[in-house]
Amino acid sequence: MSEALVVVETPEASASGVPAARQFWRRLRTQRAALVAAAVVALLVLVAVAAPLLTALEGQDPTTYHPSLIDSARGGVPTGPLGGVTGDHWLGVEPQTGRDLFARLVYGARVSLGVALAATVIQVTVGVVMGIASALGRGWVDQLLSRIADTFVAMPLMIMSLALLAIVPASFPRPVLVTLVIGFIAWGNIAKIVRAQTLTLKGLDYVAAARLSGWGAWHIARRELLPGLAAPVITYAAILMPVNISVEAALSFLGVGVKPPTPSWGQMLTAADVWYQAAPQYLLLPAGALFVTVLALTVLGDGVRTALDPRAASRLSVGTGRKREAKAGTSEAEPGKSDAGPAKEETV
Repeated sequence: MSEALVVVETPEASASGVPAARQFWRRLRTQRAALVAAAVVALLVLVAVAAPLLTALEGQDPTTYHPSLIDSARGGVPTGPLGGVTGDHWLGVEPQTGRDLFARLVYGARVSLGVALAATVIQVTVGVVMGIASALGRGWVDQLLSRIADTFVAMPLMIMSLALLAIVPASFPRPVLVTLVIGFIAWGNIAKIVRAQTLTLKGLDYVAAARLSGWGAWHIARRELLPGLAAPVITYAAILMPVNISVEAALSFLGVGVKPPTPSWGQMLTAADVWYQAAPQYLLLPAGALFVTVLALTVLGDGVRTALDPRAASRLSVGTGRKREAKAGTSEAEPGKSDAGPAKEETV
């Protein structure tokens, strides 16, 4: 049984006719944690996309002030229980401003997820282009592009982002600026991964045959190399998403990222340390949203990595097959008899 499972999960079986997408989905379905994480991520994306509809249903928006809901005598603390939770304000209001907390939370999901996704797309695009160009280049081209990638890998992302964001005029849209800064600084690692994988693929027979057929370098890259690079690139992109969300939140928390009145989870945490005792939901809600999002994306990224790795799937299948065989052998054994008895009788 275990041998049959190994054959099904090997790359040769995929090449024999089973679509790669179907094998990926089959492997991913066996990981319940990854499926739960995917459902959480899908729900967060749905909330971010439907933010205008959700806030219209509540009857609020993320920028309108409600001074009547603020107790100025107590320093701007929301009036009413639980930070001003009412039928009109489902999660209460923001201290000192009275802006609706639910509206800012769902619109903050738009900014945080949008910045992380756009930055990841930029990183992957630049990294793939630079990695392939470096691997296909000869002599000084490879050396130059490799040294450029090493330079960006050595750059401290947070320090460089703080420096660049601090000198750009405030009139420039901050979400776009944060996206560009993160995307064009942190592409070095994926470029090195793509270069190493491309060098491996260059030595395979079908790539050599395409080169002997007279195809150009970029035609070979598009038709022969990119399909082989899909698995490591997708895996690394899934890992980059939670990292970029954390970086955006950290930059906004430090005051150089997204600026008010544009809502962002990191920006909401900037002043939360002042109000967490009087209105704890002002700290707990954005912090909890960040925690759940990063955790779900991390678990999903690990599940995607395992599903795209045939060797990991084969090892899991071998272990499962052996356990099933052992369980079946135990259930078929007659009670009260040991294995040594029948073996001795057969020998005689």
